[in-house]
Amino acid sequence: MDKILVLDFGGQYSHLIGRRVRELGVYAEVTRASISAEELREVSHLKGVILSGGAASVYDEESPKPSPEIMNLDVPVLGICYGHQLLAQMTGGDVMSGDVGEYGTISLKLKPEKNALLQGLEKEEEVWMNHKDRVVDMPNGFSRLGSTEASPVAVFADEDQGYYGVQFHPEVTHTSKGGLILENFAVSICGARREWEPKDLAPKLVQRSREYIGDRAAIIGLSGGVDSTTAARIVDEAIGEKLTAVYVDTGLMREKETESIKQTFSDYDLNLEMLDRKQEFLDKLKGVRDPEKKRKIIGKTFIDVFTEKARSIGADVLVQGTIYSDVIESGSTTHSDTIKSHHNVGGLPEKVDLDIFEPLKDLYKDEVRQVAGSLGLPEEIIKRHVFPGPGLAIRIVGEVTPARVEIVRKASYIVEKELEAAGLYEEVWMAFAVLLPIRSVGVQGDLRSYKYPVALRIVESEDAMTANFAKIPYDLLERVSTRITNEVEAVNRVVYDVSNKPPATMEWE
Repeated sequence: MDKILVLDFGGQYSHLIGRRVRELGVYAEVTRASISAEELREVSHLKGVILSGGAASVYDEESPKPSPEIMNLDVPVLGICYGHQLLAQMTGGDVMSGDVGEYGTISLKLKPEKNALLQGLEKEEEVWMNHKDRVVDMPNGFSRLGSTEASPVAVFADEDQGYYGVQFHPEVTHTSKGGLILENFAVSICGARREWEPKDLAPKLVQRSREYIGDRAAIIGLSGGVDSTTAARIVDEAIGEKLTAVYVDTGLMREKETESIKQTFSDYDLNLEMLDRKQEFLDKLKGVRDPEKKRKIIGKTFIDVFTEKARSIGADVLVQGTIYSDVIESGSTTHSDTIKSHHNVGGLPEKVDLDIFEPLKDLYKDEVRQVAGSLGLPEEIIKRHVFPGPGLAIRIVGEVTPARVEIVRKASYIVEKELEAAGLYEEVWMAFAVLLPIRSVGVQGDLRSYKYPVALRIVESEDAMTANFAKIPYDLLERVSTRITNEVEAVNRVVYDVSNKPPATMEWE
């Protein structure tokens, strides 16, 4: 299968580049920036290389640099943001820090000369920038193809050598024709064939699971979401009764979650055990306010529960439904920053007595959903909103108590049900309420009230890497607000979060 290799220099969007290329039907693989020359030469069916963005400056001694061998692979190279600056430096150009940075949507002016990378673009396009360094002198043989007010060399190319650089991020949706730019590079310039079909992956994932686990017994934590359910079905097909699926009721689950799990999986021949550990999790969270500590405590407690269960059944392997976005935000990729810990990645203690197996860790959410469809999983699971591993604990700003959990649970349930009634549930990525650690004055029943406010978070996204707040109709927001203040006794105020990602994240904690 033809392949585009993405070298990860630590940008939060490094893997989003790979996802965008895969959306074109071209297989892309993200690898560490330090990949050796020997490893590069051994990459089969390599058609092109993309140098990702990153937080470093190319002129810093400690900044990540690739092997010079990438310039001798006889395949086209595209540099993005930091990769654009890196490509300039590696070929004899100069990079400097600017007086001002460029962040967010910027107007890009393109030169009229025809070139393969920018085919189909207008003379002026909206692009998304995230940098302060910039290319100030181009290498010999390169042509300047576009500029912005603060970046004189925002796009350049040496088409004879097959080198291209863009200062902006074509992989994010805020760049108007970023997908076309990546398509021009991967398909037209690199000549890669469109052979990537996620819906056909299930047999390969089953075989990989069978080979990895072998004759050992395995255990998986089942949440009812599409990731853990898909991972469970794959491993179940691989090793059958040697897999034990465990649903742990942490007391931090969604409304009617446990009942839904029982009903959904009663139709499957899956070895499922339900564990009630509400008191254990809530006791360990008493007095804890720091969100990272919450995640770490929940992650460790999950592992303790699974390890205890694994020992009782003789399991050696812990299967997890980790996907790409989990790995990225947990800082598990080379040179990347930790945005937050996930209980199934960054929330794990350093030493785990079980062998961790993550069959989906190289797939994006939409690809997991395609695999789930090919496995025949029901639509209510495939299309269900994502839910964080730490559960409602990270939707409570401050200390987690049973009473506060119940507030968030009921309020979030109202949000989801109203979206379903309005036919908008499947149009958004996730929707939930966040309990704030303050109280506000209100008037209810002609009496003064002093209760909690909740913030509604409803976002649209394709991959969880970037997101926009959903432009929900005011009448629907009003209906949700009215229901919450009427039905959730401890709440007298509802506010709506209109923050995008970036700069915000999906969750509040």
